[in-house]
Amino acid sequence: MYLKHFGLNEMPFSLTPNTQFFLNIGSHQEALNLLVVGLENAAGFIKIIGEVGTGKTILCRQLLNSLDDRYVTAYIPNPHLTPAGMRIAFAEELGVAVHRNQGQHRVLAKINERLIELAQQDKLVVLLIDEAQAMPEETIEALRLLTNLETETQKLLQVVLFGQPELDELLNRASLRQLKQRITFSYYLKPLDQESIERYISHRLSASGYNGAALYPKNTLKQLYRASRGIPRLVNILCHKAMMVAYGKGERQITPAFIRRAVADTESAFPIPLINIRQLLLLGSLLLAMLFAGYNFGWRL
Repeated sequence: MYLKHFGLNEMPFSLTPNTQFFLNIGSHQEALNLLVVGLENAAGFIKIIGEVGTGKTILCRQLLNSLDDRYVTAYIPNPHLTPAGMRIAFAEELGVAVHRNQGQHRVLAKINERLIELAQQDKLVVLLIDEAQAMPEETIEALRLLTNLETETQKLLQVVLFGQPELDELLNRASLRQLKQRITFSYYLKPLDQESIERYISHRLSASGYNGAALYPKNTLKQLYRASRGIPRLVNILCHKAMMVAYGKGERQITPAFIRRAVADTESAFPIPLINIRQLLLLGSLLLAMLFAGYNFGWRL
């Protein structure tokens, strides 16, 4: 597509959560630091909340890559499971052989045996659940009961929940108050600010092999920020489409007009006002001056 045109080795704005493109700044840096500290202190439950497209999955994968060999991790990307399905998925992640028709008491016993075995090896077991807001209530309760597994001196399992704001609504139910009380650390991912967007784009282009002049001038970045509100997924979509437009026109710099074309083709993008606040103030001042001048002219007549 436009790789050769811009001198790129790979697509810089793919929607795949590739940790090669993870940028440790702002809200994501704070969240990753909290996760690492929380897990080192055996936090029990940690919760990360973020709106759609704010980068929860890439943060989860970055955490997986960041943990050293003291940790044994289990990752469930789609937790819309029955309690039995969740236990089986967790067991399989730990390398425990179970049968789909095996009794749940036996599955739980095998999980407990494996957790004790790992604890004896001084391993810390972490279960990471993405899209946690999709978990049925009874599955969340089964997860809480799973974390009751312990020795006389330590818990055998820590859990990190990544979810949309609906997860908070779910956990606010009275029936889940016991699990909510076990959440030791929580963090709300924030969108990128305008300065961070510039660093974000520069980082992704550099990681894709770009080493030319700045592709996104300041006025283009302002338009991009207004249209994306700093949501990384929207930034990726709009940048990709804008670069397609530039490629089609044979241009090597992304202009505000190309961002507007991308916005028009993206339903989830925020509309860009045709006149910004500074222009409105200038127009208002001009109208007042004209009215004042007209009033003075009429008074003299």
